[in-house]
Amino acid sequence: MSHPMPVFGSASLLLALALCAYCFLAGAFSLWAISHGRQLAISAEHLRETSRRAGLASFVCMCCAAFALIYAAFTNDYSVDYILHHTNRALNPAYKFAALWSGQEGSLILWAWLLAAYGFVLRLRHKVDITLSAYASTILSAIQVFFLLLLVFAAPPFAIVPGGAAPADGFGLNPLLQYPEMIIHPPMLYLGYVGFSVPFAFALGALMMRYPGENWIHITRRWTMIAWLLLTVGISLGMHWAYAVLGWGGYWGWDPVENASFLPWLTGTAFLHSVMMQEKRGMMKGWNVWLIFSTFMLTILGTLLTRSGVVSSVHAFAQSSIGSWFTTFLVITLAVCLFTFLYQRDHLKAENQLESLVSRESSFLFNNLILLTACFTVLWGTLFPVLSEYVQGSKVTMGPPFFNRVAVPVGLALIFLTGIGPLLPWRSTSLRAIRRNFILPCIAVVATAIALIAFGVRPWKDDDATGMIYALVCFSLSAGVITSITSEFLRGAGVVRNQTHKNLFSSAILLVRRNTRRYGGYLIHFGVIVLFVGLAGSAFNQSKELEMGFGDSIQLNGYKLVCQSYSQESNPNYDTDYALLDVFHNGKKITQMAPEKRFYIASQQPSTIVAIHSTLARDIYVVFEGRNPETDRPIIKVFLNPLVNWIWIGVGIIVFGTFIALVPPLKPTRRTDDPASTLSSRPKRSEAERPAVIAARIRTPETPHA
Repeated sequence: MSHPMPVFGSASLLLALALCAYCFLAGAFSLWAISHGRQLAISAEHLRETSRRAGLASFVCMCCAAFALIYAAFTNDYSVDYILHHTNRALNPAYKFAALWSGQEGSLILWAWLLAAYGFVLRLRHKVDITLSAYASTILSAIQVFFLLLLVFAAPPFAIVPGGAAPADGFGLNPLLQYPEMIIHPPMLYLGYVGFSVPFAFALGALMMRYPGENWIHITRRWTMIAWLLLTVGISLGMHWAYAVLGWGGYWGWDPVENASFLPWLTGTAFLHSVMMQEKRGMMKGWNVWLIFSTFMLTILGTLLTRSGVVSSVHAFAQSSIGSWFTTFLVITLAVCLFTFLYQRDHLKAENQLESLVSRESSFLFNNLILLTACFTVLWGTLFPVLSEYVQGSKVTMGPPFFNRVAVPVGLALIFLTGIGPLLPWRSTSLRAIRRNFILPCIAVVATAIALIAFGVRPWKDDDATGMIYALVCFSLSAGVITSITSEFLRGAGVVRNQTHKNLFSSAILLVRRNTRRYGGYLIHFGVIVLFVGLAGSAFNQSKELEMGFGDSIQLNGYKLVCQSYSQESNPNYDTDYALLDVFHNGKKITQMAPEKRFYIASQQPSTIVAIHSTLARDIYVVFEGRNPETDRPIIKVFLNPLVNWIWIGVGIIVFGTFIALVPPLKPTRRTDDPASTLSSRPKRSEAERPAVIAARIRTPETPHA
């Protein structure tokens, strides 16, 4: 006998659909009436308020639906088809909770639930701009209606198992998902995906209502940064999961679903940089709306690729026919965005033009072009199997070499722009300023290249010359960028120290607090450089495979692994085959490692549990590949992967820098008690004098740029 929760969950979804439909229709009608000055039977403002409250109530309904599915998983309600196919009685409780997003129907509930949560916060904060928030709320409700239609009609999560009798046990969770990071990786990824719906809704709403000025960018800046941060964390957790679980020695294989998450990250990154040009100079308004439009549509495309079975992927665990629903939604979204853009394009005229190719504006422009080139290349390579099958009748897959041929040079170009962009002032740059700002970074680049060659990084003597050249260029450019970022911090901290007479460290902290957005951005750039250093380490990867019995050893670049034992164990969830290996370096034992091969009983599927010993210099990565059927001895594969930990450290710095950038800056205080202070002793300028003074400061090469 089934629990009543499935009925409760289905009713919650239906009620949420009704509320979101009302939120959309009432919101759209009230905004139309207000914008056209039409009189209604009830006031348009009252109708708009009821729309907002309906949107708030839809979040409660989505919480009820999500709770019902989780409750069914924990109570082993196998009358629900979704619970039957994604859990079993022996499954760890943490993974029973993760069953909410382990399959297609559950992941759609997660998306709709998170979208309702974002909408709930937006509607609570509607007073920041009541009319613009009403437009954004209405657009979010339209997106919510689409996902609820999917949940009610195309992919119902509370469908009952045919036949009436519930099985005694479920089929279990996919073994690849039974890893701790899978409890937080998909929610983080989806929080990033769904989070971009908010700036999309604000941008589309601002364009529809011809919103004056750039205030919509200020309103959505934190929304966009949070969504970008969560997507960044989600992607990095997915990389670490692939590294620790799949057992192939890498963390990024240009898998279609990996690419699907990377695409909106690229356009979202371009948007975060590009909006600064609109804020500072009133430029690239059309670029910005299309960047955020594209980012949102790419998140929908990513969900389509992940959950519809359009592409084959180790990450895509669902096969279904909902692809036509997503395709229709994408076409409608593109049509609405294109029509609104064309209808209101005169509202997006730039207020200024690019004055010099050597300026902050040009660096942002080139940054956008590079990121969009990468995005188009990844999108083309990801969709090429689908397009080739449609045109030729057979799938042609693009492998990692295709993506690397473009991605590596693009990455190096981004490192270069990361270093020079912050050093360039707005409008134009004088030769003297270039010489002053770039001499130290250039010295760092050349010195690092010479040092690396002296210590043995010599591409002309290596079989993989191209990879070594790329690594050498990456390390050298990274040294230049780190030097430029450090010099910017030291220069600013020196100015603050002269003003406050604090020590250099305290001055640096005060500097960051005064301009959190700028220096938080520098920290993000620093984290990206550290991440690139970790990625460049893959050029030095080594591996070796050997069948090992008791006492056998395998040696690789100064490391020796000795097999102490190998055995089998069982528990109610899986059987495991493992080996115990002692690891020696220069004759000294440093650790013991135990790689495993598991076979899950409920799902009848195998899984690899990799053993990893990490240091800042390298990872020892050991895989139990199986047993030789003739000798019954384990086959062990060992990888030495240099600098992998720097990838995860870089992500941590990016997270920290983003939090700094999100913190409101310290408000300046005017000191009236100190006649010697700069602020109190500075002569006041008349309104007529101020433009000339500002222009003089901009043109003066010696003035540090803002």
